[in-house]
Amino acid sequence: MSAGMHTSIWESLTPPRQPAPELRSALNTEIVVVGGGLTGLSAALHLAQSGRKVALIEGRTIGWGGSGRNNGQVIPTLAAMEPAAIMARYGAQAEPFIHMIRDSADSLFEFVRSYKLECDAEQTGWFQPAHSPDYLRLSESRVKAWQAHGSTAELLNKEEGDTLLGSSHWHGGMLNRTGGHVNPLKLSRALARLCAETGVKIFEQTPANSINRHGEGWRISTPHGKLQAGAVLLATNAYTSQNLEPCIGRSIVPLTAYQLASQPLSKAQRAEIIPKRQAISDTRGDLWYFRYSPDHRLVTGAALLIKAGAKPRLQALLKRRLQSAFPSLDPLEFSHVWSGFVGITADFTPRFHALGPNYYSFTGYNGRGIALTLSVGREFARKINGEECALPFEAPRPIPLHSIVRRVARSRLILTRLKDKQPPKV
Repeated sequence: MSAGMHTSIWESLTPPRQPAPELRSALNTEIVVVGGGLTGLSAALHLAQSGRKVALIEGRTIGWGGSGRNNGQVIPTLAAMEPAAIMARYGAQAEPFIHMIRDSADSLFEFVRSYKLECDAEQTGWFQPAHSPDYLRLSESRVKAWQAHGSTAELLNKEEGDTLLGSSHWHGGMLNRTGGHVNPLKLSRALARLCAETGVKIFEQTPANSINRHGEGWRISTPHGKLQAGAVLLATNAYTSQNLEPCIGRSIVPLTAYQLASQPLSKAQRAEIIPKRQAISDTRGDLWYFRYSPDHRLVTGAALLIKAGAKPRLQALLKRRLQSAFPSLDPLEFSHVWSGFVGITADFTPRFHALGPNYYSFTGYNGRGIALTLSVGREFARKINGEECALPFEAPRPIPLHSIVRRVARSRLILTRLKDKQPPKV
């Protein structure tokens, strides 16, 4: 089977749905959420459950962006910030934020169970294997740092890691049993259904053209309608137009991430390779990562320095990687190849912003969005409701020479790959 560059395995495994209508009138409501990804849907749901009148507008369809196209790994850590750095940066606000991150995967899976959401959720754990013996020392320091804040993270030695992976390619690493994986598109659509059932008014094919202060509230203009609200959450992340909100659009670099799904593995291969189906992403900056789909494919991905000829080059690269770690994957063929944007900030950490009175936004999950999204949406709902919130807010920090940085950002992959070959700073 051959698939195009935009057909994801998640689309193949997710039943079709009838999209919500486009907004074609004026609407007054209490709160508008701009963006139908997981964070926006979570915020809208929690606000509606608290009794607020909420409208959500999505420029394409629910889950069209990163929320429906990612690898689906549920990882309860940040990409590039450990607890000590969080404490140093956020002070008194750090501990609630650390606890939110620590509990994020468990919160997601418990939410899925409590609402009986059909999203192929498997809480099998997340394992971050060390790609060199030096990086096992880094894994050990990470485990200790998170354990000091109540995490159940644990360190596996090489023998234990080899058994978990079915491979001797790595050197042990950090295991967090609260992690796992989901079908992110199914989760997005299940959340949208729950939102609609709870009273959220959802409009698709309805991009926001502008968000402006109007009286004591905000006016959001769309191609064929407008909304008036007392509060706004801009939840478009990597897909934020610079024309819509320049301070957000210029504070992230939307990097193209490619995903691939293999043909289904045989029963014998599955018994050998990650037999307990954990989500895997290693300690490389240029990540090696993979997880099983419900129909027993390995879903993996990579970044590319040059986009030209991406599909055959990606397949060749991922074949080399997977077969070097798992020789029994020979022959290995891929059935699906697709891509989407990942929101990357300059320091690889997420940021949360108050852009005006009752106007909030965020940037940069940096590839660790799934676990965080539901918790972050819940916390934004608390903030909008005037309650205590675990998110540390700060001013947007636009990237200098942003248009140039966007064009050259992929070249950083060269430095990343060189750094992966050096011992880490522990």
